[in-house]
Amino acid sequence: MIDELTSIVLRAVERAPQWVRRDLESKDHVARIQAEESLAAMIADALRIAEGAAD
Repeated sequence: MIDELTSIVLRAVERAPQWVRRDLESKDHVARIQAEESLAAMIADALRIAEGAAD
């Protein structure tokens, strides 16, 4: 189960757009928070889709 979750999260992170990757390293607090929230939403969506596929 953990391996499957890790794989899902890894695929979501790999698909993250370049702006998210860049902004995660930003010194700009607002840009970094927006990137973190975007990545979290991408991961949550990937997990939701995987859960639906498992049903």
